[in-house]
Order: sequence, then C-alpha cells, then structure tokens
Amino acid sequence: MESVSKSVAEFRDWLEGERKSRHTVKEYTFAVSKFLSYLGKDLKDSTDEDIARYKHYMAVQKRYSKSTQYLFLKAIKLYYKFRDLTPLESLKPPVRSKKLPVYLSDSETARLFQTASRSKRDLAIVMVLAYTGIRVSELCSLEMSDLDLAERTMRVRSGKGDKDRIVILSQASADKLGDYLAEKSANLDYSDAVFHSSRGNGRFDTSTIERLVRKLAVEAGIRKKVTPHVLRHTFATSVLRNGGDIRFIQQILGHSSVATTQIYTHIDDNLLKKMYEDHSPNY
Repeated sequence: MESVSKSVAEFRDWLEGERKSRHTVKEYTFAVSKFLSYLGKDLKDSTDEDIARYKHYMAVQKRYSKSTQYLFLKAIKLYYKFRDLTPLESLKPPVRSKKLPVYLSDSETARLFQTASRSKRDLAIVMVLAYTGIRVSELCSLEMSDLDLAERTMRVRSGKGDKDRIVILSQASADKLGDYLAEKSANLDYSDAVFHSSRGNGRFDTSTIERLVRKLAVEAGIRKKVTPHVLRHTFATSVLRNGGDIRFIQQILGHSSVATTQIYTHIDDNLLKKMYEDHSPNY
C-alpha cells in the first residue's frame, strides 16, 4: 500500500498542474489525506460500504456540516479520477442546505469602516472586500500588477473555477487602497503582494484576514458573526437593492452559474415588495 503522504503529494502536484486555485489545492489535499488515513487500504480495494462508513463517520463522529461533507466527497471523487478509477456510486454528496446568507446593513457597514479606519491597511482590506465582493482567497492573491487605480479596476487572477475576471473599484475604495499603498511604499515595502504581512516575508493567508474582519466587527459592536464572505454577501445584496441586474452580479462575483447568484433574490423582503409594486401586472 502506497503511503498516504506520498499519495497526497502526488495529488497536490496534479491539482496544481490542473491550475486549481491555492485554496482549492489546500482544501482538497486535506480532505483526501483524512479519507486515505481513515480508509487504511488501497483505493482500488475500496467499496461502497467503506464510503458509507466514512459518511457516517463525518456526520456523527466528526459532526461535519453538510457543506464540509459535500467538499470532502467532491475532493474524494476527484481523487478517484486522478487515480484513473471509476468513482463509487455512494460518493454522491449530501444535499447542502440553502440557508439565506448573512449580510450587513448600511449602518453596520459604516460602523465597520469607522472602526477599521484606525489602520490604513485594515480600512483598505474591508473596503475592497465590501465594495468588490471578491473572495478572501482572491484578496490574498492580489499582486501589485493586478491594480490600475487610475482606471479603478482590479484583475482577479485564477479565481474559483480557474477564471480571471476584471473587478471595478468604487472611488472610495480606490482612494483608501491608494492611501494604504502610499504608506506601504513609504515603509520601503516593495513586495509583489498587495496585502503583505508585517510579521514576516509572506502575504496574508485567508485565516489571518478572517480573524481581522471578525475582530473589527466585534470592536464595531456588530452582533452578527462577520466574515469576509459576509462582506461578499453584503456587496451582492446592496447591488441588487440598488437595481443591479442578476447577470451583472453573477459576473462581478465570479459565479459560474446564475443559479448560485439567485439566492440573493430571496433575502430582502422590502426589495421584493418594491419590485412587485413596480413590475406587477395591472389587470
């Protein structure tokens, strides 16, 4: 039986060769390593009963959410493909619950900005997240060459699904990002990463940004659990509320299917009522 570490390393190399994002590579290799350690035998000898037991293990013993179970099974299914094996029928992932996304009100967003304004870097981070809707992994991957502040555009390279896209910056977020970059330059920080950790030589990782956003939200007195993804939801909700087309929101968020974006049409009762009043038939 091939060692788990060797198998996972080969899978990681294959994922990188397939140009999967760093976030996907990290999640999928972690999921596969856990599965192979649990399986304890060659993948070609695995059975539907093994998969059923692992599903039970994830749900009951590990208490993984349906979203986590979905991710693990998706990664394992891809690992079968990598090994040139036909995925077992039992690898069908569970149906994920479609919870309505959490988002911030305008006043909560303003309080978050006010709290973050003590640091040019922190304010630039939350404003870019809230005004562009990019994913936290995409924020961490931003390079200086991706920015054009004069045109207020930002290139998001190899986002989810390995697709590049152009994102527009608001004037406010471009100004605050410019203020931060001027400070960065004054401190003789010429790193390629837009958001560069002050504790070492590397760029920020996603968990550091998540902790920062959560800390700022608590300090701002926001009772909701605020994450970078909540700011992504906030952006989409605000655009829709202001009359943005669902196809535009799909493109700017980098969703491969408009079905993923459709959830934002169900989250603001006041908006739905207004749209109904404006567009309902007049019999």
